[in-house]
Parts: sequence; C-alpha cells; structure tokens
Amino acid sequence: MPNKHVVIVGCGFGGLECAKKLEGAPVEVTLVDRHNYHLFTPLLYQVATALLNPSDIAYPIRKIFRDSPNIRFRQAEVTAVDFDAHVVHVANGPGIPYDELVLATGSTTNYFGNEALADAALGLKNLEEALQLRNHILTCLERASAAAATGDTEALAGWLTFVVVGGGPTGVEFTGALAELFHLVLVSEYHNIAPGRVRIMLIEGSSSLLSAFDDRLGDYAARTLEARGVEVVLSKLVTEAGDDHVLLSDGEVVRTRTLVWSAGVRPEDPVAADAVLRSRSDRIEVGPDLRVAGHEVVYAIGDAASVTEDGRELPMLSPPAMQAGRYVASAILGDATGPFRYRDKGTMATIGRAAAVAQVGTRIRLTGWLGWVAWLVLHLYYLIGFHNRLQVLAAWGWNYLHGDRPIRIITRAKGDRTSSSRSAA
Repeated sequence: MPNKHVVIVGCGFGGLECAKKLEGAPVEVTLVDRHNYHLFTPLLYQVATALLNPSDIAYPIRKIFRDSPNIRFRQAEVTAVDFDAHVVHVANGPGIPYDELVLATGSTTNYFGNEALADAALGLKNLEEALQLRNHILTCLERASAAAATGDTEALAGWLTFVVVGGGPTGVEFTGALAELFHLVLVSEYHNIAPGRVRIMLIEGSSSLLSAFDDRLGDYAARTLEARGVEVVLSKLVTEAGDDHVLLSDGEVVRTRTLVWSAGVRPEDPVAADAVLRSRSDRIEVGPDLRVAGHEVVYAIGDAASVTEDGRELPMLSPPAMQAGRYVASAILGDATGPFRYRDKGTMATIGRAAAVAQVGTRIRLTGWLGWVAWLVLHLYYLIGFHNRLQVLAAWGWNYLHGDRPIRIITRAKGDRTSSSRSAA
C-alpha cells in the first residue's frame, strides 16, 4: 500500500516546520508555494532600510529539502481547494491530489477595506514590497537633495516627511531603523540637507505602542523613538491619503510623499468563503486538533487558522505557527497526544542600535542593550542557513562598528510604483 500523500500549502514558518518534521517519515509530502524560497519576515524591515540584501533573509526551498527523499516542492499559485475531490488546484498546471492537506498560507496586509489607502500606501509584507520601499526611501532622499538645491522648501518638506501607520512590532522596528538610516547618511553624504529637516511620524490608533506587550515596554519604546527623532502620535488614525498628503482623524493634513502601512494583517488563503467556517477575523475555524471544521483530513495553521486559547485567538506571529506546524505533523503521523496547546516563550521587538524590548512569561522584562543582544541572538538562531547567518552577522557588525549601510542602490523594475506616483517629480 503506497504511503499517504500530504500536501502543505505555504512555506512560511508553519509550513516549513511541518515539512521538516515529516522528513524521513512514511509519508509523501508535496510542499507548494508561489515563491521558491522561504522568507524570514522578521528582518524584512532591514532590507527596506538598506541594511540587508534580499538574499540574506531568503533561502531556496529546494535546497532546504535536497537531502529529503520524501519531500517534493512545487512552485505554483494555489487558486482553489476542492474538499470533496481532495484536490488542490493551481494556476498554469494540473491539480495536486491529497490524502491530507495542511493550509499554511499566511497573511497579507490589511487595509480594512479602504481601497484609497491601499492604493496610496507602501506595504512591508514580502520581499517585493521591501525592495519597493527601499527604492522609494532612497529616491525621496535624491529628490529632496534636488529640491534643496533649488530652494523649493515645500517640495523638500514633502520628500523628507515619512508617515508610518501601525505601532506594533513592525511599525516600531521600521521607524527605529529608518531614523538610524537617516542619522547615518544625511550628515556624511547629503550635505545640503540638514538632518533636522527629516520628519518621521509613527501613527497608532490606540493609546500605546506595542499593545501586545507590557505597558512599561510600550512606554519605553515610545520614549526611545522620540529620543531618536521620531514623532509618536497616539490615538489617531489615517483616514485619507493621496500622492502628496495624508489626512489624520483629527483633521490634520500632513504633506508627505511616503505612507508606510503596518497597521494590521489579514489571513490569505485560497478557500472559498462558504467552504469553511470563519472567525470574526476571517481566519479559518479549526478544532482543538487544528483540523478544519467539517473536513477531517484538512488542517489549518498559522495566520490562516483561528486557534483560540482562554477565549482569545492566538496572534498572527511566527512562534504559534511554528508550534502548530510541528503539532500537525505529529497528528498526521499519529503521534500527537491531546489537543494543541501554544507555549508562549516570549515576544521581542527592536527599536534600533542597542535598544529593544523583550518579555518572557509574567516576570522577565528586558529593555535597552540587554534586550537588543537577546533579540540579535534569537533572530540569528532562527535564520535558515549558515551562509545567511554569516552574512547577516557581518552586516550587523559592519553597521555597528562603522555606522554604514552600504546597500543603497536604487533599482527599477517594470511596473514598480516608485517610478511613478509618489516618486514622481
């Protein structure tokens, strides 16, 4: 009797962990993803702020599993799932039959239905968006330098104002890195731009930053960002945006060429809305064993799944996805004992050089240099590939010792939004 065929859709943190645990097991696995690489998303903001190369945080999926005889990879865009026929349909190719299916499709940026904001904002959710944002930031500096040379103060202010929406870890980490980038390059390379002309605004709709953290850590993050020149604006929303402005909920109009959106994510999956039950957050409802309700051989994990513990959904973060991936692999092999339980090992966010926050359990709270070192070590540990770890460590060390971010080449691709719209002269 042939081994059963497991199809894993998505090679993010959850899908990757599930596949790794099934290596060498008596099952055949097909891993499907639209990209041919696994992306270490926690460091995307460092690509966007010219510290890391894209290849430093991406690793080829085929290389990960090249010595795994039961793991096969297929690069394809999943378009639909036929639960009755047990087939995953993909664009430009035949469907993939399955005996058991794992949906680990992750999430995408959530603009909460505001299409005008979606059109005007720059996201930070994948490599394409990170590169687009890096191009845009560097282009803004070049356009600002030209405006300064001609004395056009209105244009100068627009190019040098950067509005970031969302005070979670992504927003905090990006604004801290952006402030550091400008501090490093303006004085040394853009001699006609006074550093004080740069305005970075972090807009958060609630009353504090890092709402998932202890209040003291959120306060520390706000104070640290403000000390580094970031305007932290709380309890306000961005309600409207155009090519050269954003409108805040209190009526203030901010003239800017840059709106970066990190205010939330939503699940991304190819399953029709009426095919599965969904939570209020639009995530797929699963049982205690992470099986999709009404579908015995289908599992959902990570950002795609609504996993509740103590009456609350688990956050859309990599640790719950990784633990869920390992659990589902055990369930497929018949080794799982009891329902899935998430073990919270802590949460971290960096604010920039020698400044970070971390919380572990109910007692341990780290800030400043100690939190920063802990953040560095943890992220190096989870980064895939010795070469990638070495490259990232070298880049961090070079930046720390020399205060330099050398990856500042502006590239253009056909259809790149930075070549028009907000970057237009």
